[in-house]
Amino acid sequence: MIIGIGSDICRIDRIEKSLLRFSKRFENRCFTSSEQTIALERKASKAAFYAKRFAAKEAFVKAIGVEVKNSLSWLDIEIVNLINGQPVINLSNHASRILDTIIPQGFEPKLFLTLSDDYPNAIAFVIIEAIEIKKRD
Repeated sequence: MIIGIGSDICRIDRIEKSLLRFSKRFENRCFTSSEQTIALERKASKAAFYAKRFAAKEAFVKAIGVEVKNSLSWLDIEIVNLINGQPVINLSNHASRILDTIIPQGFEPKLFLTLSDDYPNAIAFVIIEAIEIKKRD
């Protein structure tokens, strides 16, 4: 069953301005050390990379419910890619606990994420699904 859906669009030039104005302070506030390391390794635009991840974090927050937005740290939501390039959401701390509270008993969460960018915009779409845990016979 679908628990939540969220989408967000982020202007890449807004992220560029934040990187110029606040530099490391902005990166440290919004992105995990893993995300920052990957951004440095990418040959593509650092701002586009961050804009997609920022949009994904916003989309996730919308999917779990906007009333919790102020209680979450952006660092509790990490966006990484699998070997095949598929983006995934890793949660920790409060974000993980909130997700657990919205998933019905006897179910486990499955998160779906898609990212895209076309200057000047980056977009993300998140679906949270609850999958019934199969009982062993």
